[in-house]
Amino acid sequence: MSRYLLRRLLHAVLIVAGISVISFFFLHLTGDPVGLILPQDATREQIETLRRDLLLDEPIHVQYLHFVASALQGDMGRSIYTREPVLGLILERLPATLELALTALVLSLIIAIPMGVIAALRRGGWLDTISMTLALFGLSMPHFWLGIMLIMLFSVQLNWLPTSGRGTWEQLIMPSVALGASLVALFARLTRSAMLEVLGQDYVRTARAKGLTETVVVGKHALRNALIPLVTVAAMEFGFLLGGAVIIETVFAWPGVGRLIVQSILDRDYPVVQAAVMMLAIVFVVVNLVVDLLYTWLDPNISLGRTDQ
Repeated sequence: MSRYLLRRLLHAVLIVAGISVISFFFLHLTGDPVGLILPQDATREQIETLRRDLLLDEPIHVQYLHFVASALQGDMGRSIYTREPVLGLILERLPATLELALTALVLSLIIAIPMGVIAALRRGGWLDTISMTLALFGLSMPHFWLGIMLIMLFSVQLNWLPTSGRGTWEQLIMPSVALGASLVALFARLTRSAMLEVLGQDYVRTARAKGLTETVVVGKHALRNALIPLVTVAAMEFGFLLGGAVIIETVFAWPGVGRLIVQSILDRDYPVVQAAVMMLAIVFVVVNLVVDLLYTWLDPNISLGRTDQ
């Protein structure tokens, strides 16, 4: 177990380090923020002074080493505009993003798993056809388009839900539905496929031959093994939810890290964007590490040695 954990932790560190390098160098290709901070009539001396204060006069690899050295000490830098500590800005908004992503993930699983199970048990029937058609429709809808349509229907036309903000469960409904709709489609199709494969296994036929009820056969024997690939995909999709939240948070004015990233990109506020991307990457890596360990709970027959291959 210790060897397995160390190997996974090493992979996680390498992934985070790679993301930091890529995001840092690509961000600095977007241009110099000094022109956005200072007025147009700023003197050359003022420009050079600001560039020196922000360490922008150093070569880019030296700037990156400064960033890494500070980050390892828990200092992610300060916002170029507000001069506030970046870490504080992100930690203040991170709960909102996690709340939105987790709600979308849980909501999609609650809807998709029963849909996929029913479609598998009624393979070729009208329930299967309807479920998979709805899944395909949900998979084809862009997040931002669905979000705008939900606002038009439930806020503008029906006046049932608020259009933006955070604080009440009503404000959480539309952003989480818009963010998780495509996952319902993906998870339902994956659950159906996994259930069809598991239902054809010998141990399922044996359980039925013993006289066990269909509920026990499906719920205890088939579904537990069918959830293994679903957990893998769900963990990966959680990271994509954090990325997709950037768009949804902008559409619904949700005060999360995604909205902060968008505004910081427009302002070329390098420290904020860099730290926010790093924080989301760390969350994504940690979630995947936890899911790797959950495999042994879902199926004790999967050994750590075989999982690591």
